[in-house]
Amino acid sequence: MTTVKEREQIQQQFKERMDEDELLNCMRCGFCLPTCPTYIESGFQESHSPRGRIAVMKAVVDGVIEPDEDVERSLNMCLGCRACEPVCPSGVNYGHLLEEARDIINQNKKHSLPVKALRKTVFEGLFPHQNRMRTLTGLMGFYQRSGLQSVVRSTGMMKLFPDSLSSMEKILPDIPTMKEMKNRPTYLPAQETVKKRVAFFSGCLMDTMFMKTNDSTMKLLQLAGCEIVIPPDQACCGALHGHSGEKSKAKELAKRNISAFEELQVDYIITNAGGCGAFLIDYDHLLKDETEWAERAKQFSAKLKDITSILVDLQFHIKKLSLPAQIITYQDSCHLRNVMKTSTEPRTLLKSINNIEYREMKNADQCCGSAGIYNIVESEMSMQILDTKMKSTKATEAKTIVTANPGCLLQMKLGIEREGLTGKVRAVHIADLLIEAVQYSDTSS
Repeated sequence: MTTVKEREQIQQQFKERMDEDELLNCMRCGFCLPTCPTYIESGFQESHSPRGRIAVMKAVVDGVIEPDEDVERSLNMCLGCRACEPVCPSGVNYGHLLEEARDIINQNKKHSLPVKALRKTVFEGLFPHQNRMRTLTGLMGFYQRSGLQSVVRSTGMMKLFPDSLSSMEKILPDIPTMKEMKNRPTYLPAQETVKKRVAFFSGCLMDTMFMKTNDSTMKLLQLAGCEIVIPPDQACCGALHGHSGEKSKAKELAKRNISAFEELQVDYIITNAGGCGAFLIDYDHLLKDETEWAERAKQFSAKLKDITSILVDLQFHIKKLSLPAQIITYQDSCHLRNVMKTSTEPRTLLKSINNIEYREMKNADQCCGSAGIYNIVESEMSMQILDTKMKSTKATEAKTIVTANPGCLLQMKLGIEREGLTGKVRAVHIADLLIEAVQYSDTSS
């Protein structure tokens, strides 16, 4: 519960910080409504639509309503998928409004001691420090390899945890060893004639829990004719901070990354996680009011490119790749599609693989319900969205679901688990599938 004083502070901050021109850009036309998963799954509640949330923000700015728990609930229920932005005829930057509103509320309300301690641990103590990320991930790897995981599962101990966490435990990827996570490259040569010099944004979770996918990505870049620089002093992208009301910490991470990449003399900065890429490409907005950083952020953002985009640019899809005969489908990463404007490239690559039948999923462009940590903090709505997504997935009869973001990958694996399809259907990152196709083509030729 927020106090009267906290609500007054929040309301004042809304008046001072929210972009009123952007709020007024919303014409209330309703084009966003069919694209919004929470609006649909909530039974068409206006407060859970982009149009409704903008109206709520404007009402707080105007002093018509107080920023109470209902306002915070409406904003927190949003996935932040930004599917409303491409269809908006006024071009409202809804994602920027949402992050600003969340930051204002978070910075002006008093959290309970347990919540405060948890946020401090996650946002300050863990994600900004890659060595600590490796240590935590290494403990998870020990849990998997030591036999402890089997003991915990066989004794039913996971039943003591919330369903969302016990389900997530089942679908974690195989964790690399500490030695593997520490022994990371800083430069890789092209394996063909050099066409581009690129830098690779390795990320925090991507270079620990999903390290195999990072390795696949760098291998693909080499095969496409890229020499690769991987700056060791890069940091977490800051997306989790920015989406969770920790804007100042997101800015700190943005500055660390800009400093790490700006002197590398590269053509592009490559990402392989839609969520990370979308936040990185928005650094120019994040730092637009800081004189020293605004132009540097703009130059950084201009070089961002997803792995699928550069592969198509370099004609990787005309290579003779093949896989065993199967039906595959693709689930869009919301941020890759809606913010980085990358949707045709993954499909071009998948359709180029011999022996596979590509089937487009109904509403593949709608969120799967992962949305960072949304599937943990808003589990009920997340699972409701996922169940709808799995109906569309099953209708394709695909045995392989391809994604382009780690959160989407885990969410689709969770959907497979919930539907009892484990061992019959799999979810895989597009970079890993393309490497499978390279290797299969080499062995079958």
